[in-house]
Formats: sequence, C-alpha cells, structure tokens
Amino acid sequence: MIHFENLTRIFGDNTAVDSISLDVSPGEILGFLGPNGAGKTTTVKMLTGMLLPTSGKAEIAGFDVVEQPNEVKKRIGYVPESGAVFDSLTAWEYLELVSELHHISRDIASRRISELLSRFGMQDKIDTQLSQFSKGMKQKMLLAAAFLHNPEVLFLDEPLNGLDANAAFVIKELLKKWAAQGKTIMFCSHILEVVERICTRIAIIDKGKIVAVGSPGDIVSETHQVSLERAFNKLTGSPDIERSSEAFLQALERA
Repeated sequence: MIHFENLTRIFGDNTAVDSISLDVSPGEILGFLGPNGAGKTTTVKMLTGMLLPTSGKAEIAGFDVVEQPNEVKKRIGYVPESGAVFDSLTAWEYLELVSELHHISRDIASRRISELLSRFGMQDKIDTQLSQFSKGMKQKMLLAAAFLHNPEVLFLDEPLNGLDANAAFVIKELLKKWAAQGKTIMFCSHILEVVERICTRIAIIDKGKIVAVGSPGDIVSETHQVSLERAFNKLTGSPDIERSSEAFLQALERA
C-alpha cells in the first residue's frame, strides 16, 4: 500500500533523507521512529506529496506521489506534527469544508461528522469556533478531518500531541480497528510505549537512513537489549543515559 525506494531529499548541503526503501502492507500499523532531525517528517512530507523528493520513487496505493499527486491525496489522511485549523470556523463548518474538498455528499458527510464528533466527545462543540478550542481539542479536529473521507492510508505525525488520556485511548483503539479493516497506517511518534503497544512493525531512521526494521520484539532481540527504549538508544547513537545522568548529577554536586 505504501512503497518507496531510494527515496532521497537534499536541502543544500544537508541530506535529510538518504536513499531509503520500504514497503508497508494493507492492515499494517508501521511505527516510524527516529530522534529529532532524523528525517521522519521529511519522509512523511514526501509520501504525502507536500515535498518533492530529490531522487527516488514513492507510491501510495499504486499511484506515484510525484506523477499522480491528486490520486494519492484522494486516498490518504494526514495529521501533521504541527497542524493548523481555520480558527474562524466552527467545528461543524471546518469538517464540512474538509468533506466538500473530498467531494463527499452532504448526507454522508453529515453522518460521518456527527459520528466523529461524538466519538471524540465533542458533540456539544459543534457550533463553537475553533479559536476557542484548546490544543488538545484542535488535535481532535485534525484527527477527525483525517478520518472523514475514509482513506486507505493514514499518515500520523505525533497524533497524540495534546490529547488527554481518554482521547488518546479512543485514538489507539480506533487505529487498531482501522488496520483490522485492511487500512494502512504510518505512525510517527516519540512515545515508544505507545508505538510498542499498537504497531505491528517498526522502522527506525537515524541521520536520514533506516537503521532497523522489524517487530518491536525482533529489534530488541537483534540489538541484545532489554527494552525497545534501550534498543532505540543504541541504534540512534545516543550517549549512555545512565552514565551521562550520573555524571551530570556529580557535576551539580561539585558546583
């Protein structure tokens, strides 16, 4: 469902994504992990057509993201890491606008909007302007907009940002059911516990290159670590956390 090969993006002298290749199958929730600046968001922007690759190829549901961008956009839902909404619109008006952009009939759109707002516990906010929403409430609107047109593929970049525990639980359960219907999900997050719990497979990117692909258990086993957190730490070249923390505390005591 998601296919890319030798995907590369260069900004001036910086190679943000360096010739990466991967396939993600229908029904799969892929956790796409990496430290800050590793190339996660750049990769997602290329796969969603927001950024042209310098070289390489990417396809979504069989459509080339560069040559057939409109066909790709029909089939994807996307929640960016830092998304914005139209603050002057109400919750209903915003989702109605999104439905019209996807050419969803008014009857179907009305039912879906009502269901999504209800599922996210926002039935009483239908006529409230988005300017009055908290960060978490706006995040719910971005998620609702991504689900609204029933896409084949979901790209979620830190989708749980700002959500309370109940809302996060709803999203995690919804994603599992979505995948069970044969949908494909690419889930980017720094919250390793969540990724380990809901993702069927993980790809770790560091300095623009994919350094590990497999189930959480496989990655832990192959790196000879006791947890995904420690495996991630080893693969991305981070310093020894325990040693550096101890050295930091000792330095404070000496100061």
